[in-house]
Amino acid sequence: MKKKKIKIIFTGGTGRFGKIFRQIKTNYDLYFPTRNQFDITNFKKLENYTKRVKPNFLIHAAALSRPMEDHDKHISKSIDTNIIGTSNIVKICSKFKIKLIYFSTNYVYPAKAGNYTEKDPVLPHNKYGWSKLGGEAAVHMYKNSLILRICMTERPFAYSKAFANMKTNFIFHDEIAKNLFKLIRLKGVLNVGGKSQSIFNFAKTFNPKVKKIFVKKKQLKIFPLNSTMNISKFKKILK
Repeated sequence: MKKKKIKIIFTGGTGRFGKIFRQIKTNYDLYFPTRNQFDITNFKKLENYTKRVKPNFLIHAAALSRPMEDHDKHISKSIDTNIIGTSNIVKICSKFKIKLIYFSTNYVYPAKAGNYTEKDPVLPHNKYGWSKLGGEAAVHMYKNSLILRICMTERPFAYSKAFANMKTNFIFHDEIAKNLFKLIRLKGVLNVGGKSQSIFNFAKTFNPKVKKIFVKKKQLKIFPLNSTMNISKFKKILK
């Protein structure tokens, strides 16, 4: 008897990470619904599509992210997408008994001391972080789930300038994409990223011409100076 393939629905398939993830070769059956097919703010559409596909996993990467200022300017959109939309995803996974993998962010941490572990208290520095933590709150209510607190960016580095006084754990999208299937059967919370360093040091490794800039005082409420995570668990999994 032929073994059934594992089915995975992926949200955010047209986003920066989704375009990279689509290129990964796998034995899983991957589904990349359009926003119209799988509108995370429309529970009925989510329900109808899920009934047809009958997935085993749902990777929820769709979100409102950059620019960070959007979460101050468009609060309703931020809430509808990152909090209510994620809550709808949780309800769908709970109803149909689907394993949920949720893409969160290192911005849920306080961004002061750095080197945060998965067990450290969370206290977002900006509105984006609060919107993603709102999503996490819903995911935590569903036991069959994994929260990935990810710090990633596109390759090549997209900017000609980079902050020298802002530390983080950037890792490229393709490095996450090729290792994601190693993580999907885990549960709980996992920090995912690269080496702790300034954005400038990260960027200049791949683009020696990148220019050094600094987060200014008026930008501090948006840009956290040290949101670095302890990624020892993630590195151990990849070994």
